[in-house]
Amino acid sequence: MAARTKTSKDRPSYRCTECGWQTAKWLGRCPECQAWGTVEEYGAAPAVRTTAPGRVTTSALPIGQVDGKQATARSTGVPELDRVLGGGLVPGAVVLVAGEPGVGKSTLLLDVAAKSASDEHRTLYVTGEESASQVRLRADRIHAIDDHLYLAAETDLSAVLGHLDAVKPSLLILDSVQTVASPEIDGAPGGMAQVREVAGALIRASKERGMSTLLVGHVTKDGAIAGPRLLEHLVDVVLHFEGDRHARLRLVRGVKNRYGTTDEVGCFELHDEGITGLADPSGLFLTRRDEPVPGTCLTVTLEGRRPLVAEVQALTVDSQIPSPRRTTSGLETSRVSMMLAVLEQRGRISALGKRDIYSATVGGVKLSEPAADLAVALALASAASDTPLPKNLVAIGEVGLAGEVRRVTGVQRRLAEAHRLGFTHALVPGDPGKVPAGMKVLEVADIGDALRVLPRSRRREAPREPEDRR
Repeated sequence: MAARTKTSKDRPSYRCTECGWQTAKWLGRCPECQAWGTVEEYGAAPAVRTTAPGRVTTSALPIGQVDGKQATARSTGVPELDRVLGGGLVPGAVVLVAGEPGVGKSTLLLDVAAKSASDEHRTLYVTGEESASQVRLRADRIHAIDDHLYLAAETDLSAVLGHLDAVKPSLLILDSVQTVASPEIDGAPGGMAQVREVAGALIRASKERGMSTLLVGHVTKDGAIAGPRLLEHLVDVVLHFEGDRHARLRLVRGVKNRYGTTDEVGCFELHDEGITGLADPSGLFLTRRDEPVPGTCLTVTLEGRRPLVAEVQALTVDSQIPSPRRTTSGLETSRVSMMLAVLEQRGRISALGKRDIYSATVGGVKLSEPAADLAVALALASAASDTPLPKNLVAIGEVGLAGEVRRVTGVQRRLAEAHRLGFTHALVPGDPGKVPAGMKVLEVADIGDALRVLPRSRRREAPREPEDRR
């Protein structure tokens, strides 16, 4: 009797247990998620299907006849978060909030849940990482108690969807998306397949109900959002919660926003009683003194479109070891090393390579934009010569390896912020534009011009190394 030939229905199929990728043959490593030993046989290969045209749910309309009022943003009750979101939460919008553990995501969202709850708009807070009593203790501490705020502790997707039917909220907060799993999908909670399924189900529910949704997402060791990259493409808004856990300042930065711009930053202060927005956070980054101190210089950085005045501090001491220390806090080590090289070669400040150099910012702010180069260079020069810079001076500009001071964006906004806070003098690149009335602005072309602001009477350069006469 002739053997029966295998058809496509009898041919086995294989699927990755981590991400759900399917293939017709076995592989040792999944090409999708790069996991080893996760491809397993699970049944016959799926037959090739074609989708026939079906009944449409809503008729297509000319774009001018579409009602845009349904997408009107509603305030969250937290002005700094509304600034980043572009005015508030849009009905049906799904927002992904990511940040390192302990940065304050749960505290901020619990505050948002209480302030946005009202008679007409219920809020449902679902926690998968804590018990309901633990969240209640935090709510008591930050005064986030409201009769229209509902709390549930669930890790099952079907239970979360059941709560939506029972409460009918206008705002859903899920903390976090990696802790909820669907029983119909193989894999542990937090896996790629589970995250994709949970996010997809909640996004569909949000669009159908006109419900705003805030999803908390974990981050990897590199600071990227954990889970499949598809999650960031599915949601409408992606927010990054940043900040040093040892500092009070927290920044909420928009990475993706379908309803507004991504160049806005929200500033918050984390304290014992919760988290509060800072409409004017520049005071956190300054040290008020009666007399100037050597090794300090002020600059104005742009966080999105918001100008912030920050202070750069530097200290140089004679090194006791063959390899001098280079320690930075809040500054990029590579930028500081470049400024040291420019000062020694172009600014004629010698012997910096033989000294221990420490540089930092005040208040935990991180300065990564090149516009802070001039302030870093002046702070290092001031510390090396033990000569303070003039009082009420800010320095703005990028410094190149040739010693030139380059133009940066937003000079007028930076100068306006410095003038608002009482600063009267500024060092800027050429052609700064309109200058605030009563503010003296000195245009500098290179690092040599900038170093002339150091008083010559007290200027004390480090001794030069003896020349080799061989």
